[in-house]
Amino acid sequence: MSSSQVMSQALRAKIMSADDAAALVKPGSHVGMSGFTGSGYPKAVPLALARRIEAAHGRGEPFRIGVWTGASTAPELDGALAKANGIDLRLPYQSDPITRQRINAGSIDYIDLHLSHVAQFVWFGFLGHLDVAVIECSGIMPDGRLIPSTSIGNNKTWLDLADRVVIEVNSWMNPALLGMHDVYYGTRLPPHRKPIPIVAPGDRIGETTYRCDPDKVIAIVETHAPDRNTTFAAPDEISNAIAGHILEFFAHEVKQGRLPRNLLPLQSGVGNVANAVMAGLDEGPFPHLTAYTEVLQDGMLNLLRSGRMDLASATALSLSSEAAIEFNREIEFLRDRIVLRPQEISNHPEVIRRLGVIAMNGMIEADIYGNVNSTHVRGSSIMNGIGGSGDFARNAYLSIFMTPSTAKNGTISCIVPMVTHVDHTEHDVQILVTERGLADLRGLSPKQRARVIIENTAHPRFRPALDDYFERACRDATGKHTPHLLEEAFRLLRPE
Repeated sequence: MSSSQVMSQALRAKIMSADDAAALVKPGSHVGMSGFTGSGYPKAVPLALARRIEAAHGRGEPFRIGVWTGASTAPELDGALAKANGIDLRLPYQSDPITRQRINAGSIDYIDLHLSHVAQFVWFGFLGHLDVAVIECSGIMPDGRLIPSTSIGNNKTWLDLADRVVIEVNSWMNPALLGMHDVYYGTRLPPHRKPIPIVAPGDRIGETTYRCDPDKVIAIVETHAPDRNTTFAAPDEISNAIAGHILEFFAHEVKQGRLPRNLLPLQSGVGNVANAVMAGLDEGPFPHLTAYTEVLQDGMLNLLRSGRMDLASATALSLSSEAAIEFNREIEFLRDRIVLRPQEISNHPEVIRRLGVIAMNGMIEADIYGNVNSTHVRGSSIMNGIGGSGDFARNAYLSIFMTPSTAKNGTISCIVPMVTHVDHTEHDVQILVTERGLADLRGLSPKQRARVIIENTAHPRFRPALDDYFERACRDATGKHTPHLLEEAFRLLRPE
């Protein structure tokens, strides 16, 4: 493989195999891995490290590490290390099925954090010492600066604080990525913090490359592999219905003078519903859209390509295989319209509130008072994690949560009397949307919220049971502000 993307003469001497680089990671290390939502993660060293861990376990030797990332990664990282039983602690967000199973079985400890908190918690020393950083880049400049790849996440912090650094230089990445990133080096610890100088979604406040002390670099591994591209199904009837309710609501807010014609900067979670909303916006009446979000996926890329959206700020790409091909083909056009930032800036509460972001995120379930569970099944089993939804929901101009009204082929209601786990309290939830309709909760008391949520978002099969519960709770509960019958609040609602 050509080493042309390692342009630093001094660092070329540190090129080695993935197995040799993995041998430099000691048992018990805290390892900061690059990667965010399946993009920009190291692709060779984690696999080699998993093989090394399996060999150690075969000899009866203990070998596990702590894995810190930006968000979810891919089977070559989370999946391989979890399968090898090589992770003792994982943070802050994951979506790998093997990792999830081990977390819920109790063999991996998991810390679920707001994504904006991770970097600062490490700087504060709350999470312990970072021993090694394993970071994917798309190239190394002659002076040793690192060109980021398709995500930034927490890479800046890992490079700053790790004792030792392993760099994967991925030649599959388009070298034209140079210039798309904005790596901010102005954050400080309290009491020396200063305002984040972003007043518009496209503002650039940092550098296009990472700084890295060359003396900390212990290995460089050359790779040539694509990201784990996400496959999105075409929007179905339910996704389109949810999107339709949201777009109708936007039009109403514009008419009422509460939103400008080009709306406000959009944040959107990942998934088919989010892509359906973006597809609707592409056909809608709102010009010159912008985004200030975590992840740029297919629907938002299409808005940029069509000219409906002027620019998008994120920390990572999360594209289908087809969209990734389009991205590379049109990167010269897109580079001036996309800004990739560290997640501590893409998710920064100060900036989100200043810009007036419209936050749209998925959920597992909501209760009749507007509390949202976005992370747990049956109260104790984690799905993925809170991610950045809390960063945006609490600080957004509009906080929207959306889900189909039922799950498990219609046997479970996603609107319930009381959620079994609370990630977003009623105080942070303004709008709930299912395919049945939209519940605008702004300015409503708890009992008023319950009536609107049941009437507008619950599936008709479950609405009578929810109405019955609410009426009896209003009559029989000790407290009448947020009436509950605790002895039956968690019974699963099933169709008659």
